[in-house]
Amino acid sequence: MGEMPAETSSADLMVDLIISLDGYASAEGWPGWWGLEGPEYLGWLEEEGKKNYAFLMGANTYRAMSSMSEEAAAEGSGFSKEEGAALTGLDAVPKVVFSSTLQAPLTWPNSKLVTGNAVEAVREMKRTGTRPLSTLGSLSLCRSLLTAGLVDRFRLVVFPVITGRTGRERIYDDYPDVSLEMVDSRTFDGRLQLLEYIPTVLDGPPDSNAG
Repeated sequence: MGEMPAETSSADLMVDLIISLDGYASAEGWPGWWGLEGPEYLGWLEEEGKKNYAFLMGANTYRAMSSMSEEAAAEGSGFSKEEGAALTGLDAVPKVVFSSTLQAPLTWPNSKLVTGNAVEAVREMKRTGTRPLSTLGSLSLCRSLLTAGLVDRFRLVVFPVITGRTGRERIYDDYPDVSLEMVDSRTFDGRLQLLEYIPTVLDGPPDSNAG
C-alpha cells in the first residue's frame, strides 16, 4: 500500500527541518535555534554547507531569508556570530525559488526564480540534475513535494522545547500519512536530536488484517 519514496533519479531530494518537540518550526519571541545551538551542532552545520546542495524554497522563505542575510552582513546586526555566518554563507550557494508573485531578477545572489508548477519543476530537476537538493524552510513546498513522492530523505533536528503558547508554523498540518524508515540518528551537544528517514507516502492507515 502507498507510494514509493521518490522515483529513481540522479539528484536526491531531502526535506530538512528544525522543530520543537511539539512540532513547531519557530516560536514568537524566541531567538534563532531556540537559543540552544552548541558547538557540535554548529560544526555539523558547517560541514553540511560543504555538500554542494541546491536549496529549494518558496516566496515567503525567500523574502525572510534574503532580508536576514542582508541584515546579517551589516555591522551591529544583532545576530550572533554563528547566526550571521550561517545567513551570509547562503549568498554563495545556488537557490531555486518557486513563486508566482516575485519578479526576476531576484536580488539575493545565486537565486533562480521558477514561476511554474513547483512539483513538476522539481521532478525535472531530479531527473536531469546531478547536484543534491534540499529544502530551506518553506513548509507548504515541503508538504507538496512529500505528497508527490519526490522526497528521498526526511530529516529533522528536534530541539528540546515545547512552545505550545508561542509556537508558530505547525509543521505537520495537512500532511498525508507517511511511514518512516530510520536511516540515521545522532545527538548534538547532549540535547539536540537528529533523525533521518526514508519516507513512504501511504494511502491511509495500514491494514491491521494484512498478512
